[in-house]
Amino acid sequence: MPNDRLSSLITLRSRDNPRLKLLHALSRASRDRRKHGLTLLDGPHLLQAAADVGWPLLELFVSDRGLHDPEILAVLARHPEVPLTLLTEGCFAHVSPVDTPSGVLALMQYPASPAGVGHPDAVRVLLEGVQDPGNLGTIIRTAAAAGVDTVLLTHGSTQAWSPRALRAGMGGHFGLRIIENVDPAQVFDGFQSKVLATELSERAHPLYALDLHGPSVWLFGAEGAGLSPALAARANCHVTIPMSGAVESLNVGAAVAICLFEQYRQRNCAPR
Repeated sequence: MPNDRLSSLITLRSRDNPRLKLLHALSRASRDRRKHGLTLLDGPHLLQAAADVGWPLLELFVSDRGLHDPEILAVLARHPEVPLTLLTEGCFAHVSPVDTPSGVLALMQYPASPAGVGHPDAVRVLLEGVQDPGNLGTIIRTAAAAGVDTVLLTHGSTQAWSPRALRAGMGGHFGLRIIENVDPAQVFDGFQSKVLATELSERAHPLYALDLHGPSVWLFGAEGAGLSPALAARANCHVTIPMSGAVESLNVGAAVAICLFEQYRQRNCAPR
C-alpha cells in the first residue's frame, strides 16, 4: 500500500466521535442498520471477497495493529479509492462486532431486497424464523456454493446483512439474491414444481431417491422449532435424510448443506 496513503491517515481516538458512534450502533443494532441502510464488513477475508466481485465500499477502518498485518495491508491495497481511517485499539474494540477484533472493518450500504422472488426455473431456499446470525450466514454461504439463485427469509428471521451473518457467510452474500421479510404466499404464486420440506415421517421420501434436476423451493425452519404447520403444508414433496439412528435430527445448517449439495450433484455432476 502506498506510503502517502498511510502518512495521511486521520486517527480517531474518542468514542464520542459521531462516526464512531455510528459504527458502534451499526455493529450492535438491526434497527440502526435498517434506519441508515448501512452495515459493517469485518475482517480481511470478507474484504477480499468484496474486492473479488467489485462490491462497493464506503469507508475502511483499520486498527493500529492492523497496520502491521501483511494480510490486512494487502486487502487495503485492493481498495485504493476507498477512504481509510485509523482507529486506536480501544476505539476499534469498541466498534468491533466480534469479541476478538480483526483489525479491519468496512462500512457499506447493503442492497434493498430485489423485486420478485427469484427465477422460476432456479433453485430457491425459503427460511422461516432462523434466529441465529451464525447459522444464517453459514446457510447463505452453503446456498451460494451449491448454486442457489435466491435465499428468502420470512418475517421473524434474523437480519441477513448483520455483521455476524456476513462474517459467517464469508462472501456468500455477494453471490446470490437475498430477499427479506417475505410473505410465503408470494413465493408459491404460479409455482408448479417441487416444494420440498425435510421431516421425519413415513410419508417422507429418502433424499437420495428423489429426482432433483428441476426447479425447486426448499423450505427450512428455525433451530429447534422447525417449520410452522402452515408453511409445512405448502410442501408437495416431503424429504427425509437417511441417518444411522444414533441421533434424532440434524442442525438446520447441516440439513441445508446435505440437501442442497445432493441437488447440486444431480444437476451438475451425475449423468442423467
